[in-house]
Amino acid sequence: MFTDPISDYLTRIRNASSAGHRVVEIPASNLKKEITKILFDQGYILSYKFEDDSIQGVIKIALKYDKFTKEPVIRKLKRVSKPGLRKYANSKELPRVLNGLGIAIVSTSHGVMTSKQAKLENAGGEVLCYVY
Repeated sequence: MFTDPISDYLTRIRNASSAGHRVVEIPASNLKKEITKILFDQGYILSYKFEDDSIQGVIKIALKYDKFTKEPVIRKLKRVSKPGLRKYANSKELPRVLNGLGIAIVSTSHGVMTSKQAKLENAGGEVLCYVY
């Protein structure tokens, strides 16, 4: 059993994209569903589907690759806040990833969102991960 489900989520996506898989299946949770929606809205994944066939449910994610070079669109997924050391930032100290080219996913009191959205809503929170 794993102790950090978000880290497991990111690792499954990272491993599937480096292996060249088109689709990856991940056990579902509400937080993982919100992160998946953000990845889709920001253009990092091709599509997703939530299936509630089992007790927990499954998220099926279609990974996105470059048409010409066949490289995965997601270059790096980095877990920031871990169960052993939580990382929080207020609205003025939210991180910028690759000078604005990547995204930081933040869990705020207004929901899970990117750091750019959190700055606009003047909300801080737990910095979950970086994606670029």
